[in-house]
Amino acid sequence: MDISAAIVGTGLMGVAHTNALRENGVNIGGVMGSSEEKSKKFAVDYNLPKIYQSFDDILADPEIDVIHLTTPNYLHYTHAKAALLAGKHVVCEKPLTMTADESRELFFLAMQKKLLTAVNFNVRMYPMVQKAREMVLNREIGLPHLIHGFYLQDWLLYPSDWNWRINPDIGGNLRTVGDIGSHWIDLVSYISGLKVREVFADMKIFHQTRIPNAEGKKNEINVQTEDYATVLFRFEQDVPGVMTVSQMCAGHKNEIAFEINASQSSLRWNGACVDELWVGHRNKPNQKLQQKEIRDGDGEKDENAAFPETFNELYRRVYSYLAQGNFALEPNFPTFKDGHYGMLVLEAIEKSFNEKSWVKVNLDDLNLD
Repeated sequence: MDISAAIVGTGLMGVAHTNALRENGVNIGGVMGSSEEKSKKFAVDYNLPKIYQSFDDILADPEIDVIHLTTPNYLHYTHAKAALLAGKHVVCEKPLTMTADESRELFFLAMQKKLLTAVNFNVRMYPMVQKAREMVLNREIGLPHLIHGFYLQDWLLYPSDWNWRINPDIGGNLRTVGDIGSHWIDLVSYISGLKVREVFADMKIFHQTRIPNAEGKKNEINVQTEDYATVLFRFEQDVPGVMTVSQMCAGHKNEIAFEINASQSSLRWNGACVDELWVGHRNKPNQKLQQKEIRDGDGEKDENAAFPETFNELYRRVYSYLAQGNFALEPNFPTFKDGHYGMLVLEAIEKSFNEKSWVKVNLDDLNLD
């Protein structure tokens, strides 16, 4: 594929993006990490031809068409804006920005510049998620009555656990909701075709202080971002919903799940069993639809094996769209418009918790086009 990309960020997502681009035959022109040492190591590990000393060097490189931003959240807005102004297409990790004002500006700028944008809501790309969307939009289960589910992890269970996402200056005011709740909100909105109109949020910090592992007592850090949230939703068509998210649930490594109860049937999918979609019925036996795969023999893929393939499929769609060159076509992947929608919902959730009231999501703000 005669398109070249640059990777910004050398962490877990930098690796995921790099591997997916390689799977799709996209040339990776170079990488920039948070330090020259990290850049060099990444370039050696993934056989990349170039490291960049600064983001301006990437912008000035005429061979780079697309910039993949896999950096901490506080850098997304600055880097994405600069890339768009320089005429580069942008793929960004989620959440798109730190505030809805920032995401609004990026959404509008991308439309003005007529550039491709994408946000890494890769969970959409599981085959059984695609099947669920098809069934809902084709009214195979009737009209939705209720949407509910959770996203649970356990990697921040102990007070010694630490990550940059906990720091609001780097990760944003909403940590758990922003990091994993953003995936759940995008997922159910995508499957149902319904956007969130109104929210009511409850949140809690379980560890008011954390002492990062191997650090002394004097380095105890006050925590300002939530360890848990439950959010009530009102979707379009007055469909109610509820989401629970936490990164302190022992035994849940990375488990996202949703259920949609509709007028004829129900659908349930759990990321712990990615190739299975449960269909519940009133007057006949329930079903388990399964995505059969061959992996070293007959069997189903587990979540860890299937996860990288969601990136492969997402970037297959992104780069196929870019290659065909007709931006008037509706993208079949999440764009900055979806990223801005997510930030509008996050903004409403934060306001709801602070005000202890229902707060409307400003969906009119998506009509900039």
